[in-house]
Amino acid sequence: MADIKKIVLGSGKVRYRAVIDIGYEPKRDKATGEVVIDVATNKPVMKRKQLTITKDKRKDVEAEVDRIRGQLAGGTFIAPNEITLGQWLDQWLEYKRRDVEETTIRTYRLALVHVYDRIGHIRLQDLTEDQVKDCMDDIVVKGRRKGGQAGTRLAVSTADGVLTRLKEALGRAVVRKLIPTSPAQYVRISLADKKTDKRERPKARPWTVPEVQQFIAGIERDRLYAPLLLSLLGLRPAEVVGLRWSDIDLKLATLEMTNTRTMIGNVKVLEKDAKTAAGERVLPLPSKVLDALKRFKALQAREKLAAGEGYTDSPYVVVDQLGVPRNTRHLRERAYRLMTELDVRRVRLYDARHSCLTYLANAGVPDHILAAWAGHTNASFTKRKYVHVDAEDMRAAATAWDAFHSGSGPA
Repeated sequence: MADIKKIVLGSGKVRYRAVIDIGYEPKRDKATGEVVIDVATNKPVMKRKQLTITKDKRKDVEAEVDRIRGQLAGGTFIAPNEITLGQWLDQWLEYKRRDVEETTIRTYRLALVHVYDRIGHIRLQDLTEDQVKDCMDDIVVKGRRKGGQAGTRLAVSTADGVLTRLKEALGRAVVRKLIPTSPAQYVRISLADKKTDKRERPKARPWTVPEVQQFIAGIERDRLYAPLLLSLLGLRPAEVVGLRWSDIDLKLATLEMTNTRTMIGNVKVLEKDAKTAAGERVLPLPSKVLDALKRFKALQAREKLAAGEGYTDSPYVVVDQLGVPRNTRHLRERAYRLMTELDVRRVRLYDARHSCLTYLANAGVPDHILAAWAGHTNASFTKRKYVHVDAEDMRAAATAWDAFHSGSGPA
């Protein structure tokens, strides 16, 4: 049993206190706060970590000491700490930098700003499931932060993203033994909120095949016809503007996807490799796309000759008339303008990617080929997220029913 001391306060009140060892931690320099390193072993100098227990009754101290020692023996002890949820989220985001791109870190931080604002001040070890649930309910109801709609309902899909990041961060806190269990583990967006969202927020529909074909036919004379065809080939916008001529073999009719140029805050361009290992892929070029790329390359050669010294040499496929690289915002704005001119329903270029993959699926392309084309590892993810079946896609099924009703179907 730990040595329990009787303490008499100035007021005459009697309390009991024990100090127990709860492990070891690196020793830090008092002036700089840096970990002290043993020059002989080049390892951190360790010191005992102790916990002081003070209670009004001696038996309460004894019980607490027994509880803590039992948890230490079983590996379940959680040392008290004063870290807040907001402080832990800062640490978790720094930890995540090892695994994800800077653009993803920015996305995570923007999502978690809702959590910082509402419950970031709460001590991590005091955070309850009810507080997390109430936080998420409030985010859904009035979490929108932009424009004249600030303070109104946030899309359930966005709120789900916030909850996913929070669960991941709190799960990591459990691993680090900062908390015994995650208070967000069983929190869900309410069914009522999901139904309201479904009723009040129309889901964006990707283009149908006729709409894609109308757009393609209408942009044939546009200067960026070839890059826009690549977008309609199922490439991500960041992949299209990241393409270099060295990535395209016009003789073999292949395209190697290894580089992207994405944007941070719709302002800063960030160049990086493919999003995932599966994103690094080689695609065969359809003849129409191949011909468009050949013409675009020839056009750029004429533009360079005409501009002379005013031309900017760059390795990229998507450049303006003076050779200056274009980014995803430029490509998106060009596409929107063309959609307006052609009176085609406006969709994001990224949503057009959904249309292309749906067409391939309906054309009978095998799932594993579909996933590889999209740059995904998991074929089921590709089908679940990117393949959308509409009424026209099911027309063949209706025809089959006609045969059934007429009695001419298979026996």
